[in-house]
Amino acid sequence: MKNQKNKHFETEAVRIQTDRTKFSEHSTPLYLTSGFVFEDSEEMRAAFAEEKQRDLYSRYSNPNTSEFITKMCALEGAEDGFAFATGMAAVYSTFAALLNAGDHIVSCRSVFGATHALFTKYFPKWNINTTYFTTTEEEKLEELIQPNTKLIYVETPTNPGVDVLDLEKISKVAKKHGILFVVDNCFATPYLQNPIKFGADLVIHSATKLIDGQGRVLGGVTVGTADLIREIYLFSRVTGPAMSPFNAWVLSKSLETLAVRADRHCENALKLAEFLEIHSKVNWVKYPFLPSHPRYEVAKKQMKLGGSIVAFEVKGGVDAGKKFFDSIEMCSLSANLGDTRTIVTHPASTTHSKLAAEDKEAVGITDGMVRCSVGLEYVEDIIKDVDQALTGI
Repeated sequence: MKNQKNKHFETEAVRIQTDRTKFSEHSTPLYLTSGFVFEDSEEMRAAFAEEKQRDLYSRYSNPNTSEFITKMCALEGAEDGFAFATGMAAVYSTFAALLNAGDHIVSCRSVFGATHALFTKYFPKWNINTTYFTTTEEEKLEELIQPNTKLIYVETPTNPGVDVLDLEKISKVAKKHGILFVVDNCFATPYLQNPIKFGADLVIHSATKLIDGQGRVLGGVTVGTADLIREIYLFSRVTGPAMSPFNAWVLSKSLETLAVRADRHCENALKLAEFLEIHSKVNWVKYPFLPSHPRYEVAKKQMKLGGSIVAFEVKGGVDAGKKFFDSIEMCSLSANLGDTRTIVTHPASTTHSKLAAEDKEAVGITDGMVRCSVGLEYVEDIIKDVDQALTGI
């Protein structure tokens, strides 16, 4: 892999690429092959003995997935990584590779609904248990550490309430107790936030979201220290959650435009948040770069910009919320996020519907809460559509 170690994110994202073939192509070609051939038996033996680094089988590695991983490592400041079929495949495989029966997880309470299901429904089957903490309980985090605690896991900003956790503070607790610190960086992307700089051991992304940015393909990736990624790689090589070469090719190209897209997403999101903050039909608004956000100073410390997600609550509860969603005209009603198109989602009845009422309450998911993934449309058109839907409540 070519890694010119450029100093700037935008250049790294564009210029890192798989070595050219004999055709000297400018854009990386697709390597749609399941396997790779060897010159002789000795080369084959050495490759499988890992005496020689090369592609063997696309479930293990492929030039397209390797290029995507190399880019993500450069952009996140990581030593190595592995690319997965989906974001949840990355989350599950990372935990499954590193945890054993009897281990304990400490996690922020506000996590993606499927991650919560892993922690509460599936991992307990294997005697792996989780203790949650909220953003207001960071000072008490150390009290949650048990002798069998293996790792601390957080999302920041969180899904769906865009709460912000202090990465530096949490990493100090993890390092003091010799446990792993794993961060889901999906909402921020490596362009807006680099958790490794603040002490994270591993960083996970659902590449389906802002990294793709156009709602086309699924993907996930975990990057971090080489020794931990080695364990994740060996587990994934056996269990088979690898990203497809085609999706890796799409995502690697998507990274080339991430910076310019994210700049516009963030600019639009801040303007929408400022508009909503003074709207008569809105109870509250949360956006990391609004001064009214409870963790505004922390967000400014560890993020370049505030991201593409705005959370707000409409006045009037369930009925008002239904009217709002039914009145939307331009924006899309979808459970996805990070798209070029603005998307409005009702977490209580969709992405986080499986959470118990008390769990929703604990992370601030109310019946009137809206998660808005702000797109790349002209911002006044986004505001106009949201305003007319609110007016109809």
